[in-house]
Amino acid sequence: MSALRIGVVGCADIALRRMLPAFAASPRTVVTAIASRTADKARAAADAFGCAAVVGYDALLERSDVDAVYVPLPVALHARWTERALRAGKHVLAEKPLTARSDDTARLLGLAREHGVVLAENYLFVHHGAYTSVRDLVAEGVIGDVRALHASFTIPPRPADDIRYRADLDGGALLDIGVYPVRLATLLLGPELRVHGAVLRHDTARGVDLGGSALLGDPATGAGAQLVFGMEHGYTAGWRLLGSEGSLALDRAYSPPAEHRPVLRIERAGGVEERVLPAHDQAAAAVAAFAESVRQRRTSGAADTSDAAAMVRRARLVDEIRRTAHLVKV
Repeated sequence: MSALRIGVVGCADIALRRMLPAFAASPRTVVTAIASRTADKARAAADAFGCAAVVGYDALLERSDVDAVYVPLPVALHARWTERALRAGKHVLAEKPLTARSDDTARLLGLAREHGVVLAENYLFVHHGAYTSVRDLVAEGVIGDVRALHASFTIPPRPADDIRYRADLDGGALLDIGVYPVRLATLLLGPELRVHGAVLRHDTARGVDLGGSALLGDPATGAGAQLVFGMEHGYTAGWRLLGSEGSLALDRAYSPPAEHRPVLRIERAGGVEERVLPAHDQAAAAVAAFAESVRQRRTSGAADTSDAAAMVRRARLVDEIRRTAHLVKV
């Protein structure tokens, strides 16, 4: 089957730094066009990757040499441009979170099914080989029955003009950073988590949350997750999974460089083991997974409804954190 032809909507940092190199390096994808609202930005990005420069996002969606669209725009623009891409018959890989509201997520997934195209959400870390190792160890009973997850993702303050501080673009710590530990919790504890409590530090001047915490739990198993996130902190990006017979812990858990070799810490009554895992390019793995989803859709026409349902459940968890959180106004 021929390589999947990719069009990129916008020249965001994540696109230029991680995803465009991954698309360009993959034998399963080829970048055919990059769009920007300005000609200079489109040309600079397109020249770097040897593809067409397009002015305006609608013009990119009209191109016959684009099979799939990558959407790295601010969260507030995801729903609009994902919908237009789906209606144009394009497969879509959108940066996380897919949308800012679960109703929009469900609507877009329904639209993708209607048009027979793939719609995927770009959480890179779930494609890292380290998580295959973690799930295998849990399945083998190395730490016994899973009881709890402690996870954090925090970063220092950003420049004052950073889009994360713009309420009109759905900025804020929860949607930009907090969604990572939420996604991790559903990966390690399962899809049936509920929100039992949350706190958000709300910047009243800018109208966005700067950080917060959430307590999630599975009502059937009793397993719980304590999550911390924010953008007014020292940097942290790690988690610890507690079981009845031990624990697993991982640092640099969400966005390690391709050459990084993760260190998985395994603690049991008999001692502590630090297992150095292979390096893995999670962006390349995400591109391969997206291309494979499109291949399967083309060959069988089958929709992956389980993944779609899980995406909606995750979006509803985020909605519930935002809706029920105690706001600390700062």
